[in-house]
Amino acid sequence: MSHANATLTPKTRLKLAKLVVHEHWTISEAAKMFMVSWPTAKRWVQRYLDHGAAGMQDRSSRPHHSPARTPQALVKRIVALRLRKRLGPVQIAGLLGIAASTVHAVLVRCRINRLRYIDRHTGEPIRRYEHAAPGEMLHVDVTKFGNIPDGGGHRYLGRHEGGRNSRTSAARTGLTRSSKHPRNGTAFVHTVLDDYSRVAYAEIHHDEKAVTAIAVLRRAVDWFADRGITTKRVLSDNGSAYVSGAWSDACAELGITPKRTRPYRPQTNGKIERFHRTLNDGWAYAKFYGTETARREALPGWIHYYNHHRPHTATGNKPPVSRLTNLPGQY
Repeated sequence: MSHANATLTPKTRLKLAKLVVHEHWTISEAAKMFMVSWPTAKRWVQRYLDHGAAGMQDRSSRPHHSPARTPQALVKRIVALRLRKRLGPVQIAGLLGIAASTVHAVLVRCRINRLRYIDRHTGEPIRRYEHAAPGEMLHVDVTKFGNIPDGGGHRYLGRHEGGRNSRTSAARTGLTRSSKHPRNGTAFVHTVLDDYSRVAYAEIHHDEKAVTAIAVLRRAVDWFADRGITTKRVLSDNGSAYVSGAWSDACAELGITPKRTRPYRPQTNGKIERFHRTLNDGWAYAKFYGTETARREALPGWIHYYNHHRPHTATGNKPPVSRLTNLPGQY
């Protein structure tokens, strides 16, 4: 592509060259006609003589040789310090005795100039992926929340009052083991997320057993099917429910290929892990809930808001549902 302010486009260069070569114009006349310098006109004429019409296209301005470029051995040392110790350009430059600008140039060239491009735990460059269509991959997982005692929990009321409510509720339900360690139970939120659109589905249950996870998957597949999404694959971690034979049998019955993440590598299922953080901030701990029932009743409304109204950076700051082009009644 020509520069935005270029006087000559490839089409105009060809006209200039043809006037000189075929119409026998002088280079000075052609340069004056197209309002360029004599050397510029001469260059395009010569390129036309050497390469024909194809020579009128733009070429890369990258030099053929870069004798002053940072040696490859030094580049490897810079990259190693960046990945292993997560150091910045100034720190790396101090260790290697070179300019910080040189280090920064190398990091930019290697696409690791920002720490968020590097995995926090392994130091490896982050490999991002996204499937091409809805239903190509569903992410499934379970996140847990402690049940809210009647009257509210300690997050909003403080340790003293929240602890008193927790002890009272635990005693009423019979779940307590002692006055110092009351138990109010756990809410297991089973979540399903479409990789391409980020449309989410969630249910709350009392456990994370295989039979529960399978039932959630069946309902989620039907829910996505009502929105024109045919599920092809499902990605899970290596939890007991997902490595069971019952899970594999259910996936086979539904015509879904089950996939699992690499052990001790939750980043592979990072999309749903990030959704859980959004779920925490937007629903679970977003406001004061006087009871666990109140919080559970708020989940469907929040899921609808997330899918239909909340802007998502992965979908161009539009709601996830905007990526589903065949919703019933959309047109």
